[in-house]
Amino acid sequence: MPAAAQHRRTRLVRALAAVGTGAAVLALPLIGATSASAASPAATTASTTPAGYPNTLDGWIRESLAIMGQKGIPGTYNGIYRNIIRESSGNPNAINLWDSNAAKGIPSKGLLQVIDPTFNAYHVAGTSFNIYDPVANITAACNYAAARYGSIDNVFSAY
Repeated sequence: MPAAAQHRRTRLVRALAAVGTGAAVLALPLIGATSASAASPAATTASTTPAGYPNTLDGWIRESLAIMGQKGIPGTYNGIYRNIIRESSGNPNAINLWDSNAAKGIPSKGLLQVIDPTFNAYHVAGTSFNIYDPVANITAACNYAAARYGSIDNVFSAY
């Protein structure tokens, strides 16, 4: 075999070996994940809400939408998400200590920056009474927005 052909063959074998090793490395986490599906319930519930939704911004919005659907409160995922990102950047513990509400001693709190009187007035039965609870905050804010603007989808600035 000519030297150039042998060199190409050696490079090809090394490349295939590297690809094979990379595939094996990529497959290992998948194999581990398959056996990890039998994780303890405590590990599973830590990453989900009590209702079984992912304990993430996506899960909180979807759980709120389910409650809103049951209660006849209008709103869409995109409308809620857009307002959350503008109001709190997705931080459920956000608190505004500088605006006019804060100056009056009632700062806006949570994902959708709700003040305590509004949260209490528009709280939705079946959700937490904790204003920082993401699902309770979203659902109460959407209930308020529905009463005031027709839907959270109609809110494009501070409300």
